[in-house]
Amino acid sequence: MVPAGSLLLLAASPTGTPSVGYGTLAALVVFIVASMWIGMLANKAMQSGTFMKGFFLGNRGLGAWALALTATVQSGGTFMGFPSLVYTHGWSVALWICGYMVVPITGFGVLGKRMAQLSRKTGALTVPDLFRARFNSPALGLTASLLIMFYMSFMMVAQFKSGALVMKIAWPNSGTLALSEDAAYFRLPSQKLPELGFNPDVQSKLSKLVDRDFENETAFTDELKTELAADEFDKLKSKLVAAASPIDWLFYVGLGIFTVTVVGYTMLGGFLAAVWTDLFQSVMMLIGVVLLAILAVSAAGGMEAATLTAVGKTDAGFVFGPGYDPKHEGREYLPLGLAFSFFWVWVYSGVGSPAGMVRIMAGKSTEVIRKSIFLLSGYNYLIYLPLVVICICGRALVPDLPPGKTDEIIPRLALLTTAKLPVGSFIAGLILAAPFGAVMATVSSYLVVIASGLVRDVYQRFVNPQAGSHELRRLSYLAMIGVGAIAVLANIKPVAYLQAIVVFSGTGAAATFCVAALMLAFWRRTTAAGMLAAMLGGAGTMVTLYVLGGIFNLGGDRKIGPVTSFRPYYLFDLDPLLWGLGVSLAAGIVVSLCTTPPDSALVSRLFDAEEKPVS
Repeated sequence: MVPAGSLLLLAASPTGTPSVGYGTLAALVVFIVASMWIGMLANKAMQSGTFMKGFFLGNRGLGAWALALTATVQSGGTFMGFPSLVYTHGWSVALWICGYMVVPITGFGVLGKRMAQLSRKTGALTVPDLFRARFNSPALGLTASLLIMFYMSFMMVAQFKSGALVMKIAWPNSGTLALSEDAAYFRLPSQKLPELGFNPDVQSKLSKLVDRDFENETAFTDELKTELAADEFDKLKSKLVAAASPIDWLFYVGLGIFTVTVVGYTMLGGFLAAVWTDLFQSVMMLIGVVLLAILAVSAAGGMEAATLTAVGKTDAGFVFGPGYDPKHEGREYLPLGLAFSFFWVWVYSGVGSPAGMVRIMAGKSTEVIRKSIFLLSGYNYLIYLPLVVICICGRALVPDLPPGKTDEIIPRLALLTTAKLPVGSFIAGLILAAPFGAVMATVSSYLVVIASGLVRDVYQRFVNPQAGSHELRRLSYLAMIGVGAIAVLANIKPVAYLQAIVVFSGTGAAATFCVAALMLAFWRRTTAAGMLAAMLGGAGTMVTLYVLGGIFNLGGDRKIGPVTSFRPYYLFDLDPLLWGLGVSLAAGIVVSLCTTPPDSALVSRLFDAEEKPVS
C-alpha cells in the first residue's frame, strides 16, 4: 500500500504526474487480442442458423449470465464523465446514479417478458421489425429505424472519441492522464508566425501569445480578444486557430486502433461477438473497479477519514445536497427537481433503449429474463457504488485537480495506488482497461443495431425484399465499415461535451421509444398513428428543450446541473426526459383514441392465448 501522504505529494506537484509504463500498454493489448479471438469464436457459433437471425439476434439463444452482463448500462461516460462529477460535486452525485439500481427490475420485469413474447410471435429480428409487425405498418417501422439511427449516431461519435482517449493514456510516456474534452494544448509556434503573412503591428501584438500553452480553443480565443482589435480578431481568428490547433498524433493512432478492433470483431461475429465480448469486458470492468476501490480506500485510511479529509479540502456541500460548488458561483448541481428527475432518467433510459430491447428479444426464455434481473441488479451495485467510493477517496488523496482535469482521477489513482505493487504497471493497465471495455461494449452493440437498421429495416424492406444471404452479409459488413469511417471522420476534430452527448442520446431515445414500447406491448387499442405521435412527440419535446437551453439560453443565469454549454432548458428544474415522456404519453393516447382501431384479428393473434385443440 502506498502511504496517503506520498500520494498527496505526488498528486499535488505539477511534476508529480505518475507515468504510464509498458505494463499498462501490454494489458490493453491482451484485452484487444482477447476481444478479436472471441469475435472469431462467435463467427463459428452463428453459423448454426440463418445469417440474418444469427448475425443480428444470435439465434435467440442468450442465457441468464450473457443477457444480464450484456444488457449493462455502462459506457465511456461511466468511467469518464461520471467519476469527474463525483470528484467535483461530492456525495450528492450518488443520487444521480441511484436509478441504475432499479433499471433491471423495470426494464426486464415490466417490458422484457412481453417484448420477448411478441418478437417470437411476429418473428421480428429488430425493434423496428417489431413495430412494423405489431401494426402492419411499414411507415411506422421506417420511422422507428430512422429515429434509432439518429440517436445512436450521437452516441457512436462520442464513444469513438472515448476509445481513442483511453488508447492515448495507455501509451507509455504519453504525458497525459486526461480523459477530458481537450487532452492536447493549443499553441501558436513562433516559427509559424512569419509564415502567416501578418503586418508587423499584428505580429507585435501576437508576440505575447506565441509558444504558450492554452488548455482549449476557448482559452486561446479569449486571449486573442484582449490583444487584437475587434476588426482584427474577426478577420484573423480562423487562421490563427488553425495555426494553433494541436495535431494530437497519439489520439489519432488510438482512434485507428480502436476502430479497427471494435469494427473488426463485430464484423466477424455480429450480435454474438458483441454479446460475448461484452460479457468478457463486463467481468474485467468488475474486477478493475473492485480492485481500485480496495486500493483507494486503503490509501485514504478508510471511508470516514476520506470523507472528512475531502470536506476539509472543500466544504460541507461535498456531503450534502445540492452538491459542492467548486467555483463558488451559486451552482446547484442537484437541486430537488433534478434529484427527482434522475430516478426517472436512468430507469426509463434503460427501458426505452433500442439496444437494450434487442438484447431482451434475444433471450432464450422467460426464466432467463427473470434470472437476469437479479444478476444485473447486483452487477450495477458492484460497479457504481465502488466508483462513488473511489472518487470520494480521490478527492481526499488528490485534492487539487483543476476543473478541466478532473477526468484524470481514475487513471491517476490507478497508477498511484499500484505503483509499489508487483507488476503494478500491468495491474494499472487492467484497471484502465475498464473504460476501454465499456466503450467497446457500447460501440459493438450500436454497430449491430445501426447495421440492422440500414440492412434489414431499410434495404431489405424497401429496396430489395428478395435480397439473398450473400448480399445481406456483404451489405452488413459495408454498413459497419461505413459507420466506423464516419465516426473516425467526425473525430478528426473531436467532439466536445462527451458526457452531455451521452446523456442526450440516452434520454432522447427514452423519450422517443419508452411510452411507444409500453403501448405496443400492453394496450390493445394502440394504433400506428398513435405510436407515431408518441415517438415524434417525445423526440420533438427533447430537441425543443435542448434548443431553448443551448442556443437561446432560456435558462438564463440559473446555474444548475453539469457545467456545459450543450445543455437543455430545465423547465421547473426537471430534466427534459420527464417532459418528453409526458408529451409522448398524452400524444400517443389521444391520437390512438381519435383514429381507427387496429385490425382485431391482428390484435387477437398477438394478445390472446392460442386455443389448444380438443383431443
